[in-house]
Amino acid sequence: MTDRHILITGGAGYIGSMLTSELLRANYRVTVLDSLLFGGESIVPFLHHPNFHFIKADVTENRAVRDAVKRDWQKPDAIVHLAAIVGFPACQAVGKSVAWKYNVEATKNVYGQASDLGVEKIVFASTYSNYGLSENGKPVTEESSLNPQSLYAETKIASEEFLLSKADGACAPLLFRFATLYGISPRTRFDLIVNQFVLEAFTRRELIIYQRGYSRSFVHIRDVVRGVMMGLEADKEKVRGQVFNLGTDNGNYTKSDIVNFILKRMPETVVEYKNLTFGGDMRDITVSFEKIKRVLGFDTKFDIDDGVREVLFALKSGLIRNPTDDKYRNAQFIVQ
Repeated sequence: MTDRHILITGGAGYIGSMLTSELLRANYRVTVLDSLLFGGESIVPFLHHPNFHFIKADVTENRAVRDAVKRDWQKPDAIVHLAAIVGFPACQAVGKSVAWKYNVEATKNVYGQASDLGVEKIVFASTYSNYGLSENGKPVTEESSLNPQSLYAETKIASEEFLLSKADGACAPLLFRFATLYGISPRTRFDLIVNQFVLEAFTRRELIIYQRGYSRSFVHIRDVVRGVMMGLEADKEKVRGQVFNLGTDNGNYTKSDIVNFILKRMPETVVEYKNLTFGGDMRDITVSFEKIKRVLGFDTKFDIDDGVREVLFALKSGLIRNPTDDKYRNAQFIVQ
């Protein structure tokens, strides 16, 4: 139990709302900074919690973080920076200058304010898409070369490079490269492959699959949140300037594998494969998660079958209604 104070940018989003819930459960004090582009329903249940504070602000604003902590609470012990234009389709849609502003310049802005406030640690949400295509089919590690295949990955790499250049500063950066997420959160996304496939199978009783042979690494939203919390709780010097792939060695699947999980629960689904290729974020890689297990003792508790089951239950029971609304997708920006 702790009364440490954590500030989360993009805290009303897919990861942020779940992280907020778990931090409050662990007796942290939490400040959420979010522009509420996709609404704020995900954090409404926390509004009357004595350890919760919310401020509506844009992370590109010069005083957003400073103004968020103008209250009786002490300055944040750490900042989790999740706010961003997420994914290559969204970045392509807004263009390079806007993507760079919200993904790179905003990161510099948040770090600068964190440093000025004397924040001890900043946790940055990055992506394993930074690796691009793996060489010779070998698993990529945190030491592997980065080969971005999209504007989104380019912005994340630029942010990583900036933060790692500050590794010796008072505010210690910690970087997580997330695998592809799935599962239910207070603000569930349905533009993520596992969640999207379950939605399409449930609503249309059919799946049309492109690029069937591509293999990716997947991780449940709850495991991501637990990994981030382990990073927050780790000794500052242990994680200073460190990069961790966050996922599981047992989470590498092709699209056909995911289809099989869905067919197990919805066998009536008609599946059609089409050999079409799209530009953009072409990931066909195996990722090593040995480092995060060795250094932080992290391992996952959930698998894709758990994700399929819970998403299907949420749809069948009506816990999530109108899942095709834009608020369930990152077609725009700026919430993670």
